Amino acid sequence: MSTSPALRDFVEQHPRLFVLTGAGISTDSGIPGYRDEQGRWQRSAPMTISAFMSGHAARQRYWARSMIGWPVAAGAQPNISHRIVARLGDAGRVSALVTQNVDGLHQRAGSHDVIELHGSIGQVICLSCATRYPRADVQHWLWQHNPDFHGVSAVPAADGDAHLESPLFDNFAVPVCERCEGVLKPDVVFFGESVPRERVDAGRAALGQSDALLVVGSSLTVFSGYRFCLWAKERGLPIAALNLGTTRADPLLTLKVSAPIGPALSALAAGIGLQAD
Repeated sequence: MSTSPALRDFVEQHPRLFVLTGAGISTDSGIPGYRDEQGRWQRSAPMTISAFMSGHAARQRYWARSMIGWPVAAGAQPNISHRIVARLGDAGRVSALVTQNVDGLHQRAGSHDVIELHGSIGQVICLSCATRYPRADVQHWLWQHNPDFHGVSAVPAADGDAHLESPLFDNFAVPVCERCEGVLKPDVVFFGESVPRERVDAGRAALGQSDALLVVGSSLTVFSGYRFCLWAKERGLPIAALNLGTTRADPLLTLKVSAPIGPALSALAAGIGLQAD
């Protein structure tokens, strides 16, 4: 691959990489991304926090779609890109791994101390009393209480959503907290919500101990990821991006590799003598 020497040189010249990943690293695991190569929404936009909190009908729509779409995310397996990032970490080449993804695939591939900016789709939290529930348990409840949806299928969307509109939404049973009957929400940062301060601070502190920033699979359209590029630029750190299509940070980049992520990282691993598995 013609782009791999430049990426290999970047990695070899900067031994402490701050790695920031987005949805593009998980598409080879069967989890759809949010945007196309031009940064436009693929199909319908995801649920916002204001919509989710607007009333029962909005939560019926969310949980109905989630009941259909979540099994795709839950059943996804780490792909070669997740494994190579983990091996880079094992080799001491990663100062920090920050992900915008909520799928947990980095951890399952063997990465440690992952900063999940947007939380984890594997957990659900009560907005009133903060009780947490495994998402798998909530799925079992949804399945039991919504038999009319057992035969429904839909095209999966990003982060456990599904592209689905149905008159059955009006009768959909929405889970509530078993302790206080409060509103349950996936323990993820919805569009329109702020990333918890401690996660941002941990990422920024790690960036200060890094030699360079490597973005993998993100258009950086959302500010929660883009700000790390701004901070890297302030510190004079070089920035490389491996991403198909444009990124918000293109004017800030030292190196842009527009190529399929799996093959490019595989070429990188081979070039620096890392085993992918």
